[in-house]
Amino acid sequence: MEISKAYTTRADYVRIRDIDDDDDDDKESEAATTVPEGYFAVIAMQGEETKRFVLELDYLRNPHFMKLLEQAKDEYGYQQKGAIALPCKPQELQKIIENRHSDAF
Repeated sequence: MEISKAYTTRADYVRIRDIDDDDDDDKESEAATTVPEGYFAVIAMQGEETKRFVLELDYLRNPHFMKLLEQAKDEYGYQQKGAIALPCKPQELQKIIENRHSDAF
């Protein structure tokens, strides 16, 4: 997996990673799937577009992000394991992230 983009605003950050199913290096793969304390992983997926995001828990207070979680509940239910699948294009989640960081200034 590669980090495709990163944001740094005050003491918080968002790691955004592309999903790479052809990754054969177990150590690198394990490190890429580890989520630090205070963060959670989501996968924005719609059609063939799929991207993994590691977000701060503060996003759980964002009304736009909460709408995506409601859509995920309706579409996938509560039985998801691992990263939470969100039924949106990665670009849609990217806009929520960028808007949150631009609002912080």
